Formats: sequence, C-alpha cells, structure tokens
Amino acid sequence: MFENIPSAPRDAILGLTEAFRNDSRSEKINLSVGVYQDDSGQTPVLEVVREAEKRLAEESTGKGYLPISGSPEYAQRVQHLLLGTDHEAVQAGRIATFQTPGGTGALRVAADFLHTHLPQATVWLSDPTWANHPNIFAAARVPTKTYAYYDPQTHGLAIDRMLESIGKIPAGDIILLHACCHNPTGIDPTPDQWQAIVAAVRKQGLLPLLDFAYQGFAEGIEEDATSLRRFSQDGAELIVCSSFSKNFGLYCERVGALSVLCKTAENSQAVQSQVKRTIRTNYSNPPRHGAEIVNWVLGNEARGNEARGNEARGNEARGDGATGDNTWRARWEQELGQMRERIGNMRQLLVRKLHERGVREDYSFMIGQRGMFSYTGLSRAQVDQLREQHAVYIVGSGRINVAGINTANVDRLAAAIGEVVGT
Repeated sequence: MFENIPSAPRDAILGLTEAFRNDSRSEKINLSVGVYQDDSGQTPVLEVVREAEKRLAEESTGKGYLPISGSPEYAQRVQHLLLGTDHEAVQAGRIATFQTPGGTGALRVAADFLHTHLPQATVWLSDPTWANHPNIFAAARVPTKTYAYYDPQTHGLAIDRMLESIGKIPAGDIILLHACCHNPTGIDPTPDQWQAIVAAVRKQGLLPLLDFAYQGFAEGIEEDATSLRRFSQDGAELIVCSSFSKNFGLYCERVGALSVLCKTAENSQAVQSQVKRTIRTNYSNPPRHGAEIVNWVLGNEARGNEARGNEARGNEARGDGATGDNTWRARWEQELGQMRERIGNMRQLLVRKLHERGVREDYSFMIGQRGMFSYTGLSRAQVDQLREQHAVYIVGSGRINVAGINTANVDRLAAAIGEVVGT
C-alpha cells in the first residue's frame, strides 16, 4: 500500500537543524532554528516557569480533559495580555479566544475556519514571510498571494510599495500581518507606518489576521501590542494567532491561542460554536500543562504579593532591607526583558565585530531590527559557503537567529561572514 509514496522534501528550517546535528565539526554554529538561547548556547527554563511548575505539581487535582476551547481562565489571561483589561472588545464580550497547540495550531485552526466560512477569500502574506505560513494555508486549501514588504536595497520596510499593494487587494480578502518582530526580516513598521497600514486595510475592506508570536521581544508587553490594539478599535473585526512558546520559553508545551474579534457578542457566540467544531475534528481539545503555567504566572497576583511579603520579612530578618516587586507577572516580565536585552546586545556586538574586521558591507541596519531574527542580505551562494566551509548554518534566505549568537562564537561568526562577503 505504501510502496509508491515518494519522500517529502525536507523542511527548510528543521531540515537544517538535522543537518547541523549530523555535522561532526566541533566549532559549528546553528543560526537557523527559531528558539531563544542564552550566552552558553542553551534554551533555558525561565525561573518563574520552573517555580510555577513546582507549585502546580503540589496542587494538581487531576489530568482530565479540558473543554474544546481550552481553559476559560487561560482565555481571559490571553485577552488581557493582548488588549488590556479595559478594552471594549473584552468588556462587550465580542472576542472569542481558543487555547491551541502553539501559534502554529492557532494558524491552522484559523485557516480551516476561513476555508469553511470564507471559501472565496485569499490570504495575503508579506513578501517574505515565515516559511511555514504558505504550507499551513495550503494544507487547509486556502489560496495565498503576497504583498510587498521588504526592500533589499535599504534593508528596510518598503512602506510605499506595501501600501500600494494593499490598495490592490480585493475587498473581503484576508491580510496576514506580523504584529511585531517580523519573521524573517526583523523589520517592523514604525507607529506612524502602522497607522497608515491600518487605514489602508480598513479602506480596502480587508480582514486582518495578526500573527503575534513574539509579544515582549521587541520593546515590551504593552508596547508590542500597539499594532493589534490599533486594528481592534471601533468595533473592528480581527483574527489574532498568539503564542507563549517564545516569551515563556514553553516551546515543547505547545501553548498558543486563537482570538477572533467580532462586531457583536452575538457574532462572537456564533463564531465560537463554529471554531469549536473545527477544533473537535482536529485535536478535540488542547493540552493542559503549559496553559496552567501561563495561568499561574499571569493570574496569581495575590500569591505574588504573599511571596513579596515573605521576601520582605526574610530581608528584615537578615537586616538588608531589600524590597522589590515580586509578583509572578513582574518576575516574568523581568526575565523576558533580560532575553530581549541579550538579543539586542548580540545584534550590536556582531555589527561591531564585522566593522572591526573591515567587512565590505555595512551591517548597521541589523541594529534597528527587532526580535530574534535578522535578514542579513547574504545570498544563497554565500549561505551555502558559510555552511560548507565554516560550519555556520543559516536559512537559505539569509535569515539568522540572533539569539544563536553568543560571546563564545561571535568572533568566529564575524570572521566567517567576512571571508564570504569580502573586506
């Protein structure tokens, strides 16, 4: 029965990771896969996550199924994180949120929903976009096209061509936008550019679908939600696919969410019933553990205040008088801020090392990019040369994961880039 099934092509990113593992060279560098790494090259477990898991293990009451749409408490935490506690969409009940297996799961559920209920619509993707976006929508039989985004000459946003492209998209189609930390380029619109994009999308009558996988990795939790909150004003309709893989470091727990903003609470109830049908025939209901961690950290302010009081009493007993905000949410944001700061530092360090080596190209544009990824401008031939001659693994487009750079490998990386680019 299976003799005539051909082998599938290797995934562009995960396939590189497999090749990296099989590479016997000791000084190999992997800048392809999109996970955060610390300066020792490890993907750490956040301390606040580690402690939350201990508390959850102590208080666990069972392993029963979650509802189809997931934990109601989790949905509320997601809505508050995305929009704020006082947003009119939350207060009016016109937003339906579903716990999903990661951000990828949210995208696939959204794609299946769109295929069923907006069968004539096309999803428009930025050029370039995350390599898995076209695959997800193709698997759901949703057609895709692209709009202009990246300017290779300036290594920046092609805002004029982007707005021109949006102006040609047929009304009723869907436009997928990266809410922050654009993957793969690391290039985000400025606040003024976002305002122009929002206006163009509304004028054209498009349904925005925001992929929000990196909240907190650009500037901060609130700041990174600016684009989303602009799109969600005035009763607007909107789809959001979000993830806690990166900002909580919960990669293997698959913790994401699909949120659909509707015109009215009645519309929201209808959408919720249909999305639940989609989920039921896919994975039935989501995993519990990762969402419980997020719930604990974002929802246990009282426990955080109790812990803060215990810390203060301990400090008093030691005589050091130290104080500080020890709420679970604040501790999480502090660790997230440290990850964000390290990535920014690595951007600056690599650019400085390249400059010191007299590399012919000017890579200062990388400093203005945000999030884990950077479009380096390296050609496919240069990428191949880096892999074959220097054991440096980069996606064929020239995208690198800046979080894979550390103080131990940055000099070797700069030297390798200098050799393939020239000085």
